This record gives sequence, structure tokens and C-alpha cells, in this order.
Amino acid sequence: MTDNLFQPFALNDTITLDNRILMAPLTRCMADDELVPTQAMADYYARRAEAGLIISEAVIIRPDGQGSPNTPGLFTPAQIDGWRTVTDAVHQAGGKIFAQLWHTGRVAHSYFFEKSGTTDVLAPSAVGLEGNLSRMRELSYQVPRAVSHDDITKLIADYAQAAANAIDAGFDGVEIHGANGYLIDQFLHHDSNRRSDEYGQSPENMARFPLAVVDAICARIDNDRTALRVSPGAYFNMASDDRDRSVFDYFLAELEQRDLAFLHIGIFDDAMQFDYLGGSASSYVRSVYSKTLVGVGSYSAETGSTAISNNQFDLLAIGRPFIANPDYVAKVRQGNELVSYSDEMLTSLV
Repeated sequence: MTDNLFQPFALNDTITLDNRILMAPLTRCMADDELVPTQAMADYYARRAEAGLIISEAVIIRPDGQGSPNTPGLFTPAQIDGWRTVTDAVHQAGGKIFAQLWHTGRVAHSYFFEKSGTTDVLAPSAVGLEGNLSRMRELSYQVPRAVSHDDITKLIADYAQAAANAIDAGFDGVEIHGANGYLIDQFLHHDSNRRSDEYGQSPENMARFPLAVVDAICARIDNDRTALRVSPGAYFNMASDDRDRSVFDYFLAELEQRDLAFLHIGIFDDAMQFDYLGGSASSYVRSVYSKTLVGVGSYSAETGSTAISNNQFDLLAIGRPFIANPDYVAKVRQGNELVSYSDEMLTSLV
């Protein structure tokens, strides 16, 4: 029933995966206080190296991108060295790993980075989220400062530098986190982008910064090693707006021309339906984007295999089951029963 999951898959002339099962990015908050990856993290990822590709937990590109405790960075020499320990362990176990590059935008909080010399939370517009941080409930979201043109130029450069740092740290490539209501995604949705300059209002303007980040990273490390995660359906840290459809129609058409390693849907449950997309996030993207697509969102190996057979996407990303089952790929291949995930498993790296 799942034989197609165990076929090799060529992302491009540079990278071929041993199978079609990807380990989805999973925030674990297990870096040290300097946001340096630990030996426990190296052991954790190495145990899951049988995945065709591991996408790392989201990695912040600079201090003001942090919105959760102990999320690893990729902007200091110590952090690069720490990640090199992780990637070495994964490669020695026969695996491949991409770094997911992250700036949380208005989901950040100055509590985490005020010692870096700034207290500004940055976003496309000065529109804050209501409520408290998901992992530190005592902190309320702050109203962000709308980024200036100089801020945008610096952010693009910092994304590109983080990608170069990832390659220096031994990663096989990077996935840009452009989903789930974080900084890049905030530019692509009308709820969070209320700008009236060349970065707002029209699809071309709203996609300008995300495309500039993609292009800068491709220029720095090559498009074969560059992937992107997107959330055309607003559902997390974001309110939906029917006008978002035209933004993603334009954005995805532009991405089609860039020949990325893959495009990854950002969704917690792909059964969710969005009226303005005409259905699920993955079915919408598949209808307008013909290159390699990664599906995710509450799929099992069996349902994911069926979706691949039905040409809904090409690769399957698995999240929480990989936390509960370090040997997930072997268990699926052998037809063995999986350990059920529980939230208690978030407190340790196993």
C-alpha cells in the first residue's frame, strides 16, 4: 500500500532522495541559552536520518526573529559550529538535511533579543496579534514597527547570509520559512500587510519582498539547494481575506519560473477547506504550480501514499509521528505498529 514512498526521488541534478518521506520541521526549543544546537539535538536528528530528507526545526536568521525560547540560530560562529555537529551526525547516518530559515516577524518578542541592542518587533505593518505567546503565556504580543526600506534591504541580505551559513554548517540546502503567519507570509496576506508603498496593496507589490528573499538565496547558494514553504490559506497567526487568492496566484506563477528544489505546503491539517482557494491548500497549489510539491498536514503513510498516487503532491512530510517514532521510515516499510504521539514527548529529545 505504501510502496511508492520508498522510491528514490531526484529533486534536481544535485540532490536525489532515497525515499519520498520527509521529516517535517518541528519546533522543539532545545538549543542552549545562546541558541546553539546541542549534542542531544545531533543525536535526535541522526536517529531520524532514514527519512529521504530532514527539514530542520525552524532556525532564526538573526536575533530579532526570535519568538519562542531556545530556538536555535544560524547567525553566530558558535551556532554554525553547533549545527555542523548536527549535520555531520545526520550524514554519517546516511541522511540529508535542509535548514529551515526563519524570521517570525510580528510573532517575535523583545524579551528574547533585547540584549542584542534592539527592542523593535518588525513586520510589514504596525498591526499586532492579540493574545499571548504560545510557548510563554505570560508574554503578550507586541505591536510591531513597520519595516522601512532600509530594514527590508538588510533583511534580504541577512536571509542570504543565513543560507550561506547553513551551507557552511554542512546542510544540504535550505527551506525558506514563508508560511504559518511568520515574516515572509505576513507580506503575502492583506490581514498583516496594510502598506501603501511598493510592498503593499497589489499582488506584485505584496510578493516583492518574498521573491527578493528567494532570489537572493538562490544567487548565494543556487536554486538547486533552495526550497520554500508557503501558506496560501491563512489559518495560523493570520486572518483570511478573499483578496489573498490573487496574491498567491501571482506569487506561485513567479515561483514556477525559479525552479526551486521544492515547494512545501504549510498547513497543520490539509483537510482544511478555504473558500477563496476553492478547496484545500495543497489542491490549490497543485492546480497552479507544476514543479515538485511537498504535502503535509495530518497525513498517515497510507493516506500520503494514496495522495502521491493521485498526483496531489510528490513528496510526503511527516511531523509528530517522527517525534514519537525515530524509526518511522523502517516501521512503515516493515508494516510495524507506530507509537502514538503525545504532547508529553515535547519535553525531551528521543
